[in-house]
Amino acid sequence: MKQGFVVEAGFVFQEETHLTVLKTSLFFANDGFTVYDCKGDLVFRVDSYGPETRDRGEIVLMDANGRCLLTVRRKRPSLHHRWEGFIGERIDGHQKPIFSVRRSSMIGRSSVSVEVYSDPGEEYQIEGHFSQRCCTILNAGKESVAEIRRKVDASTHVLLGKDVFSLCVKPGFDGAFAMGLVLVLDQINGDDYFTEGAQVEPVTDD
Repeated sequence: MKQGFVVEAGFVFQEETHLTVLKTSLFFANDGFTVYDCKGDLVFRVDSYGPETRDRGEIVLMDANGRCLLTVRRKRPSLHHRWEGFIGERIDGHQKPIFSVRRSSMIGRSSVSVEVYSDPGEEYQIEGHFSQRCCTILNAGKESVAEIRRKVDASTHVLLGKDVFSLCVKPGFDGAFAMGLVLVLDQINGDDYFTEGAQVEPVTDD
């Protein structure tokens, strides 16, 4: 499978990689995400992800050492519910986004489009229901490049709550980009997010 869009080359895995994503408490201002590999080692983290962060409209994805990999930021104003992704920590308003995510309809069963700056341009499609922690990211060839699934406890075989889920990243796909999409999907509608499909296209203005 052809290598896809890359945020951070160090997270383009050569083998299928299963990550465990833990969404921390929603009742504190510093809640966030922690992401672990199959050995239990920390891979990604988001430290500030509470109501204050939502008001500010900006989230930073970091590696295990606290290095900023990706910033996702709500675009205002916009006719669509749009988020933009930036490499590293977004410092000023002159930095260009590397991708954007928007809801295509504000009424009823809306879909979400993800537009990517790359040369050449790439297209992906997200199918499924993030609110149920069950969706798949497909490339233009309809190959699965990443999957989000509910987590099952290996020892008890019990299905865990939605605050713990699996992110399976296929060989050649960037885990940091996949996790950035998880953050945006979670923000758009929280746990009430639902969609029948999401498109990934070259970036255009509103």
